[in-house]
Order: sequence, then structure tokens, then C-alpha cells
Amino acid sequence: MIIHLKEVINKDELQSMRTILESPGTPWIEGKKTAGTQAQLVKNNEQLQSGSEQAKRLRKIVLDALKRNPIFFAAALPKKIFNPMFNRYRPEAPTYGPHIDGAILYSHDDSFWVRGDISCTLFLSDPDEYDGGELIVHDVSGINRLKLPAGDAILYPGGSLHSVSPVVRGVRLASFFWIESMVRNVEQRKILFELDKNILSLRRAIGECEQTVALTGIYHNLLRLWGDTL
Repeated sequence: MIIHLKEVINKDELQSMRTILESPGTPWIEGKKTAGTQAQLVKNNEQLQSGSEQAKRLRKIVLDALKRNPIFFAAALPKKIFNPMFNRYRPEAPTYGPHIDGAILYSHDDSFWVRGDISCTLFLSDPDEYDGGELIVHDVSGINRLKLPAGDAILYPGGSLHSVSPVVRGVRLASFFWIESMVRNVEQRKILFELDKNILSLRRAIGECEQTVALTGIYHNLLRLWGDTL
């Protein structure tokens, strides 16, 4: 299930983040230093030093934005979020070849383990600022080439084969992170998300009624059956 989240961060937040990311004192490091053995062979980008003050300030902006986004909650049903990280692609460090993210990740900043049920990329550069740089995700629907407006995010299954095509002009900035969902099974999450969306649409069309109350009960009973908060 690939889901496009629009305007996750607003223009003021985006401007603040860009100011930090583009500052001369921002500590970028070679991306492959943070990669596993397999990923090191295909990773050629730059990554913001995770323990830096800049990274901490940026993470707070992203996490606060996610908390207020109802579509993110409905789609991901988050139990844990691996602390958001930040990367940069440019012709000098242009690409990340095909790879699959690790299943279990340790968040040093929060001192907990996160199962990567869902991967997320939050775009911080507009498409016309760079050439190349598409996020390429392989799933059951085929090959998806994604290049979203700054402030938008994409959710996709954590076990997907994916890559970033070479940036040949400009700079591509993004945040990336993983979510452990309260509902581990992707098909169950999809059912809940579709049910939630249609309940909201029905409520907007006809208002609260016996049917919307009943369907809301079904949604919560399914979530109660499939969900895990431990």
C-alpha cells in the first residue's frame, strides 16, 4: 500500500527546515557510514549527522507535524516512529541503488527497537529544483517512480525493494524514517484505512446516522481484533 500524504509540513516549517539544512555549518556525513554491509555497496549520498543539534531541531518539526496529520495516523496506525533522519542527494553524491531496509532498527536517540513495517520519505525539495532523484518503489502494482512537492510524504511497505535514481542537477533534500504499526499485517491495515476513509466520506455526505455509528463500531472492533499496543 503506497499512500501520498499532502502538505505534511506547512510553508513556514519547510522554510525553517531548509534554512537549517542549507546552512554552511550543517554537519553532513557520507551516507554509507550509516548503512549495513549490503547497503554500503549501493549507497552514495549524504546524511545529516544524527546526534547533531540541527538533526534534533528538525526531528521535532517532523514529529510534531505527523502528530497533527489525521491521514498519517489512519494509514500508518503508528505504535513507534524511528527518529526521523535527513539526507541530501546532489551530483557529487547522487544516488542510492536498489535495496531493502532492515526489518528491525534501533533508535539510539530514543533507546528503543522499531520494527520497520512502513517506510516514509518526506520530500523537502520541490521537483523543479533537481533532475533525477526519483524514489523508485517496487510493489505488487509494479514500479512506482515518485517525485513529490516539498512538504509532501510517501508511505510504502517497509519490505519493498526501492532506490533513488541519480541526481544530475541541483539538490534533493528529504527526511526518511520507519514506522512500527499497531496493525502489523499490511492487508489488515489497508482494510482499516479504506473503511475509515469511507466512513468519513459517508459522514460528510449524510451526517451522523445509525449506519455511520454501526460502521464506526465495526472499524473499532476490527482494530481491537488486529491491533497490538505492546
